[in-house]
Amino acid sequence: MVENTAFRKRLTNVQTILSDCKTGLASNSLDAVLLYDTFHDLRDKNGVLEELHRILKPSGILSFSDHHMREKETISGVTERGLFTLSRRGKRTFSLSKAE
Repeated sequence: MVENTAFRKRLTNVQTILSDCKTGLASNSLDAVLLYDTFHDLRDKNGVLEELHRILKPSGILSFSDHHMREKETISGVTERGLFTLSRRGKRTFSLSKAE
């Protein structure tokens, strides 16, 4: 769905990655990561969060949503290890900042 939307809108700076935690991307290289409706299904949640923390720039944002989880469970699942802090709540998404 992301690839199709990017193609239709002629976005050339969008890349989807299917990975088992190791993206192959350089550290501190991304401004934003979108993690939507997948967290509940991940086998290695901590591994994914560690990789996202590694690849996000210091000012990077993790935009997160998972409608299979309750709000409290969602926020604590992403922030409990101290890798990310909640910076903003939207109607259906959360924006998290990279903790240093």
